[in-house]
Amino acid sequence: MSVVDQLARQASRLANDVQVSLRRARVEGERRLLQRQHRAALEDLGLRTYDLVRAGELPEAPLAPELAAIDRKLIELEAKDREIAQMQEEEATRSESEAGDDAFDAAFPMMGDAPDDPSHDAPTTNPGAGWEAADRFFRSDR
Repeated sequence: MSVVDQLARQASRLANDVQVSLRRARVEGERRLLQRQHRAALEDLGLRTYDLVRAGELPEAPLAPELAAIDRKLIELEAKDREIAQMQEEEATRSESEAGDDAFDAAFPMMGDAPDDPSHDAPTTNPGAGWEAADRFFRSDR
């Protein structure tokens, strides 16, 4: 058996495996789509049933536990909404009270209040290592 025949057989097997994998991936993707559609249909059914029971068009007795669970969750959601609104109000109030003079200082910390020390206005003789390196690099006497 020649090397070319072996390579051809391996390439054929590989191509077949790829095709099988692609078909399986397509079928699995279609299955997931159908599952999502099924869940959406159940959700629509549940919402419609809930609305009909609350409107008095369907009897409540067979669905009482499920309806009670839904009502409990709605109450919890409303409580969380109120809690979030309260937290947002507190944050807004806090940020408004802190926004006065602190906003300028936070945005421009280098412009903060200067100390009463008269030597503060005097130029410094040694601005720092970074400035010294810049002065050496950009010397004007070249």
